[in-house]
Amino acid sequence: MPFGKYKDTVLADLPVSYLEWFMRNGGFPKGKLGMQLSTIYEIKINGLMDLLTPLRGNTKNNDSPKKKIFRF
Repeated sequence: MPFGKYKDTVLADLPVSYLEWFMRNGGFPKGKLGMQLSTIYEIKINGLMDLLTPLRGNTKNNDSPKKKIFRF
């Protein structure tokens, strides 16, 4: 994701709640990014994340997004 709270997060790792927020607030942005977000949204809500496994390769943690660590 190129901007916002999930900057530098792989689109496939975005939470469904974030994608649903776009849908509730006027839809996805125009252009290539909007099309990609829309596609990921459809894949996630239809339970088809296994389709992305071959494309992601042998990464260590395919199932969960990277967690941010905050140190105070």
